[in-house]
Amino acid sequence: MENQPSTDGEKGWSQILTLALNLPFVKVDRTTFLRNELSRYCSNEEIHIAIEKSPLKVLSKKQIDKIANGCIKYHTTLVCAASAAAGLPGGFAMAATIPADIVQYYGHVLTLIQKLLYLYGYPEISNEKGEIDDETANIFTIFMGVMLGCKVANDAAKELAKAVAKGVSKNILNMAVKKSATFQLMKQIGKWIGVNLTKKTASNWAGKFIPLIGAPISGAITYFSFNPMAELLKKHLDEQYEILASSNL
Repeated sequence: MENQPSTDGEKGWSQILTLALNLPFVKVDRTTFLRNELSRYCSNEEIHIAIEKSPLKVLSKKQIDKIANGCIKYHTTLVCAASAAAGLPGGFAMAATIPADIVQYYGHVLTLIQKLLYLYGYPEISNEKGEIDDETANIFTIFMGVMLGCKVANDAAKELAKAVAKGVSKNILNMAVKKSATFQLMKQIGKWIGVNLTKKTASNWAGKFIPLIGAPISGAITYFSFNPMAELLKKHLDEQYEILASSNL
């Protein structure tokens, strides 16, 4: 795969993904996340079941929705605040530092992807050493594509849901990723993401360069890009809810 030519879109997404994954807040520990979120709804025994199997075993759909919406609201607020700050004079508005704002934006996207996947029953997506490997990067790419409305990514994500329903083993998920994430599929998703990344970056930068009102414009642009993407991911997972909840484990 290293010898295959890459498009500018693919390269752009690959660069953003690499930089975003280095942000300290991006890695989500599945056990810690589930324990914290479920403590308000579940007993210790139920939390253990959720961690060992799936939160869908112990939470109602209404509770899943409440936690998921809370995660979306939390990260939307954080990313909008960061974007607004970047639009303030003397803040991150210098051209040389704007890329850091874009990287942080996608850092929150990746963090939210992990939280929603874990909430809907996905296993730990990092490898046994807690590192982001190639399969994990492919998972991020697929669900990033889902958030941008890419049909190819949506179809691939459906196959992952079927794999999750067969068990919560990372090995099972990796097998499904390798089966779904052919070079051609990942190339299409990477190109799609790259094009959308360019559009969103241009829109965000435009808001930041308007004196004084750049901050609210930047925050608003960020909200109307991040929130719909987050809702698209939740909608996809809701559509796969019956499949994800059907695991016989």
